[in-house]
Amino acid sequence: MLCGIDEAGRGCIAGPLVVAGVVLETAIDGLADSKILSEKKRNLLFDIIKKRARYKIVFCDNIMVDEKGLSYCLGYAISEIKKHFSGCEILMDGNSSFGVEGIETMVKADAKVAEVSAASILAKVSRDSYMYDICEKFPNYSFAKHKGYGTALHVEEIKKFGYSSIHRKSFKIKSLREPSLF
Repeated sequence: MLCGIDEAGRGCIAGPLVVAGVVLETAIDGLADSKILSEKKRNLLFDIIKKRARYKIVFCDNIMVDEKGLSYCLGYAISEIKKHFSGCEILMDGNSSFGVEGIETMVKADAKVAEVSAASILAKVSRDSYMYDICEKFPNYSFAKHKGYGTALHVEEIKKFGYSSIHRKSFKIKSLREPSLF
């Protein structure tokens, strides 16, 4: 049995890193890399995957990302998923297992392997849902629009309102740096 793993939120400047592992129990039509699917299609597939697969979703919040680093968080999440699916072959999208032994990796696996595509969808929809849910708590940041990624709008919001408690302070944004003295 194969467990596919993928993540969402790796390059964000706010919000959690979300990593999902999926073992499909039956084939699911329409699976693809979450980045190429419409939000409507991702949400539809999310519900189907949850009914027709075994899965584990791991959230690493912005504080953990800041304190431990992204690589540590990815390794932690992969380890948690590997424990959950002991006895399965594990395939991670990308080219690194982040120090976790017994993990195969494949670049673009999210577009080539159904289990990894399903993991990509679970991670993306779970993270996006979290960002929608916190919008009321952080009305000055358009999290429903940019989901915490470093868009021009998001950078302008940080310039105007500063960092919130959900921002990753360890992520340095060039346009927010102090001018160089040299």
